[in-house]
Amino acid sequence: MAPMVSLRPGPTAVRNTQRWIGRGKGVLQTAARSMVNAAAAEAPAVDYPTPPEVLPPAARRATLDGRQQAIRSAKPFSAFLTDTFHRQHDYLRISITERCNLRCLYCMPEEGVPLSPSASQLTTPEIFYLSSLFVSQGVTKIRLTGGEPTVRRDIIPLMQSIGSLRPKGLRELALTTNGISLHRKLDAMVEAGLTGVNLSLDTLDPFQFQIMTRRKGFDAVIRSIDRILEMNKLGANVKLKVNCVVMRGLNEREIIPFVELGREKNIEVRFIEYMPFGGNKWSENKMISFQEMVETIRTKYPGLRSVKGHKNDTSKTYEVPGFVGKVGFITSMTNDFCGSCNRLRITSDGNLKVCLHGNTEVSLRDLLRKDNGGEPIDQEAFERIRQTEMDRREGLLGDETVLGWGARERELLEVIGAAVKRKAEKHADLNDLKNMENRPMILIGG
Repeated sequence: MAPMVSLRPGPTAVRNTQRWIGRGKGVLQTAARSMVNAAAAEAPAVDYPTPPEVLPPAARRATLDGRQQAIRSAKPFSAFLTDTFHRQHDYLRISITERCNLRCLYCMPEEGVPLSPSASQLTTPEIFYLSSLFVSQGVTKIRLTGGEPTVRRDIIPLMQSIGSLRPKGLRELALTTNGISLHRKLDAMVEAGLTGVNLSLDTLDPFQFQIMTRRKGFDAVIRSIDRILEMNKLGANVKLKVNCVVMRGLNEREIIPFVELGREKNIEVRFIEYMPFGGNKWSENKMISFQEMVETIRTKYPGLRSVKGHKNDTSKTYEVPGFVGKVGFITSMTNDFCGSCNRLRITSDGNLKVCLHGNTEVSLRDLLRKDNGGEPIDQEAFERIRQTEMDRREGLLGDETVLGWGARERELLEVIGAAVKRKAEKHADLNDLKNMENRPMILIGG
């Protein structure tokens, strides 16, 4: 059996937490005050309306007519992000780097992957622009992935810029990470608007961790989990999910210990069926199905029960009565959730993937750079484009579009819309997936 890992903070974690408490309370209070003041400054003063049932008949009719008119005039969801099966894609995952400080068995070939030239990777202004474009069309959640996103040097400024899209409709800014260096950057990320962390951890055994990741770093991952839990006690409200890919012969014996992490901790552990990607040596014999995992848990916790989730959830959520945390299962191989899929992906080199398991991609990067001589759009180039946008808004230029980028913006939306319309009703089944050519997971984005 794998040793049980205590998530109780050690002396260093306690000192770090005390320091965070000292300034964290102030940060959160200051942030809260700023948000309230900003909201007060932007929003006009209004009186709470009188309930219709106590209004005179004429006023009641006028109120109801007004509500019906508001419903009729509500902005429809973007046609560009709606596919032929009426799925509305309001969740965008953006890979911001191919680099990673681990070499997980299921994610990256043992020999690693050739890294693309830096000029082929999206710049921070390009990521921000694409984020703005998708938010303008109805995306409410953006998740930054990799590789390992925390190794990107400018991840904090990038998150700050994306976080500035909240007034435009962005509600959630999340991160998928292996947790190795997260604890060092978490404070700044929360201040930038981080709302959720999916943290990959496939074993609670430090020795097994080295086998599965081909690197050291287990203690650093635990520190990151501890830090999130401590910050949440102070009101950070970061949703924490621990993702565990279960592989027969490696870590299936740890299913119960992972479940027990949630006995007293507000953690949702999500077990993921092992999926085939380029170079990960997938075989059906290594895959443990959702049904088998549930049966394993019920041998010790027969009261395990299903919990109703959101229609777009990728995982099936369960709970053990009396436990604080939850248990989830991502069942891509045996019980797909394609019918409610609302996710789109942009790879670090700027390709749009409408399905994780599909091998069709379309470049947004090349189209974005077309008017920049094919060169990456740095901050200087972005400022020139921004000035054009300001001129257009002031009526100095015509050709108005949502973000003011004229023909380029319309062309991007047409390409995005066409790709979304080509999205299949569901991804290939297990027998076809194992024979399909696809990128290694490290080059797609977790």
